[in-house]
Amino acid sequence: MPSDNEFTSTVESQNFPQAPQGMVQREQQLQWLRDSLRPGQQSLADWQAGSMAVSAVPGSGKSTGMAVGAAIAIARHQLHSQHQLVVVTFTRSAAASIKAKIRAYLKPLLLPQGGFVVQTLHGLALNIATRHPDLSGLNLENATVITPNQSHRLLKACVEQWIVANPRRYQSLLEGVQFDGEETERLRRQSVLRTEVLPSLAHTAVHEAKSSGLLPQHLWELSEQTTDEYDILGIAAGLAEQYQMLMRSRDFIDYDDMILAALRVLDSEGMRQLWQNQVFAVFEDEAQDSSPLQEKLLRTLATNPNHPDASPSLVRVGDPNQAINSTFTPADPIYFNWFCETCKAQKRFTTMDQAGRSSQIIIDAANFMLEWVMQGSGGAEEQRSGGAEENKPSTFNLQHAPFRRQYIRPVDTGDPEPSANPEPVGGGLEIYTPSDVHHTVKLIGKRVQGLLSQDSNQNAAVLVRENRQGRFIAEQLAYLERQHQIKVYEVSEVERHSHIPAEILKLLQFIDRPHSPDNLKAALEVLEKRQLIAAQDLNALATSPEQFLYPSPLDPPQKPHVEQACRYCCSLLRARLELPPYQLISFLGMSLKYTGSELATVQKLAERITKQTAGNSSLKAILSVLNEIVSSEQFEGVEEDADEQYIRPNQLTIITMHKAKGLDWDYVFLPFLHDDIIPGKPWVPTAAQFLGDFTLAEVARAQIRTAVHSRYQHPDSLLVLPQPAEAWETAAQLKRAEEFRLLYVAMTRAKRLLWMAAAEKGPFRWNTFSAPQALQPKKPCPILPTLKRQFPQSVLKSPIFNF
Repeated sequence: MPSDNEFTSTVESQNFPQAPQGMVQREQQLQWLRDSLRPGQQSLADWQAGSMAVSAVPGSGKSTGMAVGAAIAIARHQLHSQHQLVVVTFTRSAAASIKAKIRAYLKPLLLPQGGFVVQTLHGLALNIATRHPDLSGLNLENATVITPNQSHRLLKACVEQWIVANPRRYQSLLEGVQFDGEETERLRRQSVLRTEVLPSLAHTAVHEAKSSGLLPQHLWELSEQTTDEYDILGIAAGLAEQYQMLMRSRDFIDYDDMILAALRVLDSEGMRQLWQNQVFAVFEDEAQDSSPLQEKLLRTLATNPNHPDASPSLVRVGDPNQAINSTFTPADPIYFNWFCETCKAQKRFTTMDQAGRSSQIIIDAANFMLEWVMQGSGGAEEQRSGGAEENKPSTFNLQHAPFRRQYIRPVDTGDPEPSANPEPVGGGLEIYTPSDVHHTVKLIGKRVQGLLSQDSNQNAAVLVRENRQGRFIAEQLAYLERQHQIKVYEVSEVERHSHIPAEILKLLQFIDRPHSPDNLKAALEVLEKRQLIAAQDLNALATSPEQFLYPSPLDPPQKPHVEQACRYCCSLLRARLELPPYQLISFLGMSLKYTGSELATVQKLAERITKQTAGNSSLKAILSVLNEIVSSEQFEGVEEDADEQYIRPNQLTIITMHKAKGLDWDYVFLPFLHDDIIPGKPWVPTAAQFLGDFTLAEVARAQIRTAVHSRYQHPDSLLVLPQPAEAWETAAQLKRAEEFRLLYVAMTRAKRLLWMAAAEKGPFRWNTFSAPQALQPKKPCPILPTLKRQFPQSVLKSPIFNF
């Protein structure tokens, strides 16, 4: 069975396993479908009822297994639009992908398409809530969905109101560990608390609590069990109260409110049975990223109303070893691990452990890294070599084990996936120790040039931990496109979320104030970036907007490329006169020649702004809302086709490790693998160290999770919350665990070559790094020396190049 990334829209003609000649009975076709799957995937096809957990390794084709399992369930149980299989996944792009797969498998079976529905989890919750506004308390005609981050004006207002209401608590924070009363220091601390510490605490506490079903009063109750001098959970409870009051007063809702609203509907016995009767079963993808509240929603829907005590028909598929969002979102892989253990005890657990993505040596390296980290977490006796402290595995609390012990196996001989477990290129695994980060990039450039020059149908990627690393590499490797026709595509962290609103905002600001040199230059930069006007000296054009836009007969004639730019700008200005303000966003999307998902994003943006400016759709009002979206909310675009641009042939993609999840490339490069980044450790910003050796937000996160874990697993046991020092150590353990999982994800993106390196010298901090900056000695990520000993044939010398 093909892996997920190789599944295309032509599945029905190319990849769908057609029945042999004469095999016309549907059951025979279904059996043929089932037998085409790998053993781990077959468990999804064999499922009949009840709960089941499927833990899938990277590249095992879990989405394909789910699609085939869904098609077989729809066929055998004759599902229809009134009794459906509900498939839930994490993102819209993943939902679109799996929906296309299920449809492709149903088509040759001549089955109707109404027997299933695929939705994101929040989309499902919103559907339930909006159908019953009287029960959910949610009415989108009046409410606006927001995704507040730490810098959102709502959180800033929440902090200011809390400070006014809690002067004594605020004074305690100002004094910190030690304070001499100096006025300049007082003002500095006030700024840090108002703009950094308290917004961060509010953001973390609100979402950790709401995603677990905890209300502000629950946080107050928990705070009574702590004795820290700041009463961090008490502050978090007060901030959460202010947040909820502001949300209600402004008719705002967030994504957690959608889940809570759906659960309020399902609290009604009549409505609960109505929805349960419409749901045959629930299949959940990426289950390792679910919160307790989300699991509760799916479990409720999957329960048979006629047998409420029976195991719900809930199939959860995920990989806890690829849980890479738990330190900055409420997602926590421990819940899926507990679900797996429960199902295992009931003999309803299976592992999809065969994967055809990678060469054998890459599989061996990933499995070795997993086991090495787990030996450290499990307290097993370490087999040391040479006694070097840097080669010692990190030690973890057993409750926060970084991995589940499941190992990738290659596929069986005769697997139908094309090029399964391909032959490696070179040794398949290459480990380097360059002299510095500049040398590292030169090595990558030479290797990429050689690889893609030999076969332009292949692709490559550099996976980085931070965006600044990616920008540094892209700048140094720009010559590959000029000299060798190898496209270098850098994926910015915010590109998929905010580049379209930012571009629209710049053009609208120009339309609003065309005689501002700054606005004119920003608009010209957008047009140039979109290749709508020729590259030129934009400063010369923006110096005198009037002369550029409306040249007089006495002015020198404009050059052709300047005249072209002038025409574009004037056409934008005419649109303001000819179109109502609410149509300008769609017009600008067409003017910038957006296509596909970009146009869908523009439409989504326009609809959102129309809702938020209802009753006052002036250009000023539109600009105010759009500016807030760009500066604070990181608008999430429509991304159904986004993955394709990252895996084009003859392209070097530079992308963060987080964004790389779900993708793969022939050749993967992992540079800058240093100990201070992976695994790294939590750190207290210098400006906030007056509060102590911890951050309030991470302490609150650890305390809230401890409470939720206890309630989830041992509801009747005595709850003991960690104090700040212990909570901070828990945060450090969670960070180390997640960083190693992130490295595991990065390693398993490679098909034929995995290239790893840690330079001897690098910058102190990448976010302040510039090329001429002095470098300093760096320690490698602790797994690298161990990999070198385990795979000595993969350790290569780093040649010096003169460029």
